[in-house]
Amino acid sequence: MTHLTLDQATKILQGARQAARAANYKPMGIAVLDASGQLVAFEREDGASMFRFDIARAKAWGAVGFGASSRVLAERAKDNPNFFVSLSATAEGKFLPQPGAVLIKDAAGHILGAAGASGGTGDEDELICAAGVKAAGLEVG
Repeated sequence: MTHLTLDQATKILQGARQAARAANYKPMGIAVLDASGQLVAFEREDGASMFRFDIARAKAWGAVGFGASSRVLAERAKDNPNFFVSLSATAEGKFLPQPGAVLIKDAAGHILGAAGASGGTGDEDELICAAGVKAAGLEVG
């Protein structure tokens, strides 16, 4: 099984940032985690608020932990809010079931990690993460 490298994570950040600037989104924070939920790389654009790291990481952490995009988790949370609120508390704030993070997969479909962003709408955050993953030559999950 392959693992996410720092070089790949850096390419994800670069691709995500380029997508955000091309779309003229607000300043973003982008986090890339490996398959065990550990931070590989993070970038906060000039002007992004201090909350961007925590939010981007929490979206990605939940995605990699559940093996599903944060958009899927947000939908699941609607049907079982008590579980997801309890999980967020149990995870000491490292879990946020809101759109804005995607899984990073290799060509064989193995989960390598997740990329999460914060700064725009959930749709904007998700879009730039997907763009970054694709720019690194990896698959979006």
